[in-house]
Amino acid sequence: MEPKERIVALDIGTKRIGVAVSDALGLGASPVKLIQRNNDKQALSEIEKICNEYRTNTILIGIPYNMDGTLGFQAKNCLNFIKPLENKYKILKQDERLSSQAAEDILKQKGKKYTKNKGLVDTTAACVILQEYLENNR
Repeated sequence: MEPKERIVALDIGTKRIGVAVSDALGLGASPVKLIQRNNDKQALSEIEKICNEYRTNTILIGIPYNMDGTLGFQAKNCLNFIKPLENKYKILKQDERLSSQAAEDILKQKGKKYTKNKGLVDTTAACVILQEYLENNR
């Protein structure tokens, strides 16, 4: 199999951003880090550093649509947050409804304590979002 450009995936919240990256073959997702979202400029700069480190121009963001498919506050927040990077990177969007619930289920199955570690849920949710995207786009 040919190596593919990696994809950096973001689970964007108001306080934290979970980051995951695809492997070189585009088959799997791995957690990278948690970015504290105290300052958006700083958070965007960290995302750019991660993209440089993994030599990618592709960012996948999870959009938390409302259950009826409309854009609520958090979905609009995600779209507004990523705007400064739209001219520099290819921005992909993935419906991420229930990704945090799926992440919690995965952590429960692994026996990981996550209730006091929301960052672990965020990075796992970024993996869930990316893995779903990779499987849907093979």
